[in-house]
Amino acid sequence: MIPGGGQPNMQQLLQQAQKMQQDLANAQEELARTEVDGQAGGGLVKATVTGSGELRALVIDPKAVDPEDTETLADLIVAAVQAANENAQTLQQQKLGPLAQGLGGGGSSGIPGLPF
Repeated sequence: MIPGGGQPNMQQLLQQAQKMQQDLANAQEELARTEVDGQAGGGLVKATVTGSGELRALVIDPKAVDPEDTETLADLIVAAVQAANENAQTLQQQKLGPLAQGLGGGGSSGIPGLPF
């Protein structure tokens, strides 16, 4: 897979790997700072997570609070957090997917510890 059929330049390969590793670390840091929203119940419950999946905020509209039916509120909270996490996973794939493929990863055989 070497252009020209020659031997790989190990120094060049090492530099490329180090650059991809740095790019990956930078993308992961950016994900940790980026906030993504998800909502449920037509916006009655809104969750904010970081691009790395950390829950940062939860907003509950007072109309969603019924002391006689806390189960529905709990379901809305779970759904809002799940929606936010799905959006965070999409963001992770956009930011990290190309980098992981560049490191020989992609799919379930990607870099250990990454969620794709």
